[in-house]
Amino acid sequence: MSATEAAPRIETPTIGIGKVGPVWMVLPALVLLIGFFALPYLTIITMSLREASTRAVYGEGFTLAHYTTALGDFYIWGILGRTLLMGAIVTIVTLLLGYPVAYHLANSRSRWTSLLYIFVLSPLLVGLVVRTFAWMIILSNNGVANKALMALGLINFPLQLMNNPVGVTIALTHVFLPFVILPLLGNLQAISPDLAMASRSLGASRMRTFLKVTLPLSLPGIQAGTILVFVLSISAYVTPAMLGGTGGRTMSVLVVQYLVDNFRWPAGAALAIIMAAVAVIFVGLYLKLTARAMRRLP
Repeated sequence: MSATEAAPRIETPTIGIGKVGPVWMVLPALVLLIGFFALPYLTIITMSLREASTRAVYGEGFTLAHYTTALGDFYIWGILGRTLLMGAIVTIVTLLLGYPVAYHLANSRSRWTSLLYIFVLSPLLVGLVVRTFAWMIILSNNGVANKALMALGLINFPLQLMNNPVGVTIALTHVFLPFVILPLLGNLQAISPDLAMASRSLGASRMRTFLKVTLPLSLPGIQAGTILVFVLSISAYVTPAMLGGTGGRTMSVLVVQYLVDNFRWPAGAALAIIMAAVAVIFVGLYLKLTARAMRRLP
């Protein structure tokens, strides 16, 4: 018997995917989703169904009155429509401004590219309250924007850029522009440059190559970025509260007023659930439309 045969075999214990099981692998993610997403929503839904109370956050009984009152109030429907419209405008503007920037960053090899990266990420390096205060200085009646326009002779009196949806839209566009550039940038960088070269070699112009090759292949990045910006825009609170006033009030501001100013927690929770349900419906329809468009790609 050789020395190799006489030596005992030592088996190293291994933990494979099959032994652990897929359930245990996704368990941490499930705990996070349940603890930080499902349970808070269940709490809000439960609160929205409770009776109002002047002595506690909510009463003992259950009712649907908060939903029926909110759904029958045209003032709330007007604020809901304004919020959705503002979110759609911010999404479209950020996409139109962010796509050329992301396209340039994905294809540029210039030494100035790093500086452009800094400009793109700079809004994320400053606190939201500080950025909003800066926009208040710029957009006020005596602010930088009105003074510059009057100095150039373009206007004779200050424009009302605050306390309305205009100022809120401008500020939200600045705040959420990186959230559409970064997903687009990752998607555009994943597109092989050989595809554009093949299109050009077959006689297609730069514009036709972009419309037929680059733009369709960048639809996943467009989908991710626009959904992210839309959801963040309609749920923003600080910027509409500081710049919107009564004319630019959104659903987030109204919900906080119900909760904090009026101490109507069940009614405020009902408004929050209605807003979340409407947002889910819009995002779901948008996902279906964009998914159908992506399935038609060659």
